[in-house]
Amino acid sequence: MSELPSLQALSAISLQDDTGRAVSLTEFLGKRLLIFFFPEAGTPGCTEQACGFRDAFPQIQARGALVIGVSPDPPEALAKWRAKERLPYVLLSDPEHRLARAFGVWGEKSLYGKKYMGVIRSHFVIGADGRVEAAEIKVSPKESVQKGVAALLKDT
Repeated sequence: MSELPSLQALSAISLQDDTGRAVSLTEFLGKRLLIFFFPEAGTPGCTEQACGFRDAFPQIQARGALVIGVSPDPPEALAKWRAKERLPYVLLSDPEHRLARAFGVWGEKSLYGKKYMGVIRSHFVIGADGRVEAAEIKVSPKESVQKGVAALLKDT
């Protein structure tokens, strides 16, 4: 996983969370994280992925880990969606795709033959040392939750 950035390498990137607070991922050094990227709040696949991590959150939290969701949506849209779906974790707004690009999940997509740029659904498990332990890119919402939670709960 050496081609993926460590949290330390991302210290220059600061994003707004769903409350409008500026957040740097380096704030989370010392904790295990599951960071998932999703294209758009409120869409069926993104809701399935986010709610799957919500439902697994007690297990994740019991292991001392955190979940962070990232999308290009503005903080206000993320706050509304977080409240509606009762998501117990932080959502980060990445409108300039800086974090998505750093993780290699901003890229070409296709829908009904039309090509466009967008967030590629993915997740990353990051160790307390800030290094990526597991990654899934171009993953379905259901598989993201299953594989992400399994990797996070696995003993390191």
